[in-house]
Amino acid sequence: MATSPGFQAFLEELFAPVGGVSLRPMFSGHGVFRDGLMFGLVIRDVLYLKADEATEPAFAAEGSAPFTYTARGREVRTSHWRVPERLLDEPDEFAEWARTAVAAARRAETAKSLKATKPAPKRKTAAPKARRG
Repeated sequence: MATSPGFQAFLEELFAPVGGVSLRPMFSGHGVFRDGLMFGLVIRDVLYLKADEATEPAFAAEGSAPFTYTARGREVRTSHWRVPERLLDEPDEFAEWARTAVAAARRAETAKSLKATKPAPKRKTAAPKARRG
């Protein structure tokens, strides 16, 4: 089910203080982007924000859970956690959580870039055979 137009308009208003946020259709909902990084996800009119080991405890303390889906018969857990409902009525605090999610997305992108630029380990090769003359 796609994001409803009313919820999308509400989110655009809610994200306005964060600045530079756009919602782009993807999957069966929307991705939430800033500076080219996806830091949020909207599925069935539920908002999820990017979290990592530094920020997951705050989501867990609010009783939140990560977005999961089933693929090939197994459950897949994402790094996007459901936004606590109370934050939807607290714009200032919501903006802080959104900025924290952007920071988590940046950390993930940096880690991904570092991993991609790390040289592959050298393979051991057999010594060339000596030529007999």
